Parts: sequence; C-alpha cells; structure tokens
Amino acid sequence: MFICRFFLFHLYESPKFLLAQGRQSEAVATVHGIAYKNGKTTWLSEEILNEIGGDPAAAESQKLSASEKIKRNLEKFSTQRIGPLFATKKLGLMTCLVWFCWTTIGMAYPLFNAFLPQYLQNSGGDVPTSTAIVYRNYAITSIVGVPGSLIAYYTVNIKYIGRKGTIAISTLITGILVFCFTISTDPDFQLAFSSLEAFFQNIITPEVFPAPNRGTGTGIASCLNRIAGLCAPIVAVNAGEANPKAPIYASGGLFLAAFVAMVFFPIETRDKQSL
Repeated sequence: MFICRFFLFHLYESPKFLLAQGRQSEAVATVHGIAYKNGKTTWLSEEILNEIGGDPAAAESQKLSASEKIKRNLEKFSTQRIGPLFATKKLGLMTCLVWFCWTTIGMAYPLFNAFLPQYLQNSGGDVPTSTAIVYRNYAITSIVGVPGSLIAYYTVNIKYIGRKGTIAISTLITGILVFCFTISTDPDFQLAFSSLEAFFQNIITPEVFPAPNRGTGTGIASCLNRIAGLCAPIVAVNAGEANPKAPIYASGGLFLAAFVAMVFFPIETRDKQSL
C-alpha cells in the first residue's frame, strides 16, 4: 500500500481541509485535478470561490479571541449535524441499522481475527502447532482476503445484488464459516475455513448517509466500531477461560446478527450519485 500510494497514483489533499486552512487556490487546483482524473471539467475557479465564500485575505484581518474560538469549535458538536440522519423514517432506520452493523462487526472481527494465531496454535489439540506453521497459515489467510475485496468491487454494481446483496451475502457466509472453524482441530481444516472467512468478510460503506452529513454518520459508526473492538479482548479473555471456543462462537453469532440487520436495509445505493 505504501508503494502504491507514492508511486502508482496521486492522492489529492481534501479540498475541505485546504479551505479550512485558507488555501483557496490549492483547493481549486485539487477539484480540477479530480475532475480531470474522471474525464470531466469543472466551472470552479478561485474568483468564483472567493465570491461565494469570501476572500481569505479579508478574513485574515478578523481575529477571534480564545473564547470565540472555543465556542466555534463546540458548535461542531451540535445535534443539528445528527438530526438530518433521521430526517425520514427510512433514513432513520438505515442509520440505526448501519450503526448496529458497525458495532457488531467491530467486536466480531477482532474476536476471531485478532486471536487467530492463538486459535491456529491450539488447533492440534494437546500438541500445540509450531510457530512457523501458525504464522504461515496466518499469512495465507491474510493474502486470501485480498481477492475477496476485488470481487466485491464488481458485485456491488450487479443488478439485483448491489451493495446490500453483496454485504449481506458475504456477512452470512462469514458467520457460517466462523462456526465451521470449530468443527475440527485439524490445522489444514482450520486453515481452509479461516481463509474462506477472510475471503468473504466485508463491512457496509458510509455512502448510505446524505452527503452533507456523511462525515458525522461515518464518524459515529467508526466510534462505535472502535469501542466494540476495545471490548473484544475483554470478552475473549473472560469467555475463553470457560471455553476456548466461546470467543469464536460469539464472533460467529455477531456476524449473523449483522447479517439479519443488513437484510432489513431499506436503502440501496447502487447507481445513485448521492442521497
């Protein structure tokens, strides 16, 4: 990823960030660069941007006090940014379901994948699997997950499957394969199912949120995902003491719970530019 980032494609800075820094000309250049990359043209110029948003040179003369800066930053946490995510019954349901999926998968993923080396090491029963084989299998599992994402890139645009079908089907299969992982203690058997699990796992994209409030919706979803992920080791340690397979069962159950929520997604974003 590091090599691709610097040598295979150019990653543009966010125009929003550039505008916040008062770098109008760079923001306009970025928009033109993105348009050119997509084979389009744009009418935006620095003069038009200054006319709409104000000249940054004039804004520099307006100095804010420390209290005014604090007040302005606190205004960013207003519930007015969250309200539009529940503007309609359908959108409100979609928001809740997406947050639920991010939370459940946020715990399910590390419950299985973060402790996968330990599961693989103990797969031989009374005789622990060697460290070399454990990390060989772990590397194979990680590599197998790459083509799964590439296939999902195409299936999300297939009619009657789309985003909703792709994520729901992959999550269902992931949950089933996690349970299958516990059927046998044979290292080769567990390698096969852990590799298949890595191939199918995905997570719903934030494009279901309206563009003006996408950052807020995605930020809350990511926060819930991280909080659940932080709780995963606690669950794994306490549940694992009673039954070594309990964390895997919990992971599979959470994936299946996310699948049920995905089935009820009321919005499909395939072929839609924005909500």
